[in-house]
Amino acid sequence: MKYIGAIYRPPSEAGSLIIQATVGCHHNKCTFCGSYRQKAFAIRPIEEIRDDLREAQYMGPVDRVFIADGDALCIPQQRLILILESINEFFPSATRIGIYANAANILRKSLDDLKKLRDLKLGIIYMGVETGDRGLLQRICKGATYEELVEAGSRVKQAGILLSVTVLLGIGGVEGSEAHAKHTADILTDLDPDYVGALSLMLVPGTPLHDEYEKGLFHVPDPFGLIRELRTMIAESSFSRCVFRSNHASNYLPVKATLPRDKDSILAAIDTVLNARDKKHLRPEFLRAL
Repeated sequence: MKYIGAIYRPPSEAGSLIIQATVGCHHNKCTFCGSYRQKAFAIRPIEEIRDDLREAQYMGPVDRVFIADGDALCIPQQRLILILESINEFFPSATRIGIYANAANILRKSLDDLKKLRDLKLGIIYMGVETGDRGLLQRICKGATYEELVEAGSRVKQAGILLSVTVLLGIGGVEGSEAHAKHTADILTDLDPDYVGALSLMLVPGTPLHDEYEKGLFHVPDPFGLIRELRTMIAESSFSRCVFRSNHASNYLPVKATLPRDKDSILAAIDTVLNARDKKHLRPEFLRAL
């Protein structure tokens, strides 16, 4: 199979067949993200994608497929339908297809468009939210407002597709830490997603945010500051039913909870770590990674 550049996927897609339908990220402006800065965005020809699917058949039955790269839902509807149809043709055993998206990608699709994709087994959309702080969304060039993020998430859920969102601990810096955490709890409540993945900021050389850090204009919260943000997001958000994880390799404290069921127990566990302030409870720095 042909992969162009580094390939990223959500932790929950570790066992999935990864098909690269786009190269890079169509938006590619977020100030903290260095994942796709070395790639010129392109949508791969359907013939190449079908060749990859044909080659991957040697793996045998496949349960899940993930479509990369960064915001592959930007692919025009009819081309995306062809890709999904091809996945179903080569892997009829697949029960779920996942994809990255941003709010703009989603809002370009009508509800009927999304339902058609769902009928072709698009079962989960991963949307980067990062923060609910309106000013911070602008500063990090997220490309969407608070309201647009909520509207996009609502449309995904209305279409009967699982919604998984990511939030980014530390993106508000030390000065904006409390506001970032509280407003992110607000947007998580408004989104009411099926899954939340909390990642911790890791500064990437070559990104605008790293440049701010080098100039002394941005200060990353310490590990316990990041964990305090995590606590606030869990404590002050409200969900119907949500699997909340901070088990990404960037995080100092891995957490997995089903909310609201586990809220009291997980907050008590976090408080134990915060009160002890003992780094032996944390993932060592050398094991952290993007």
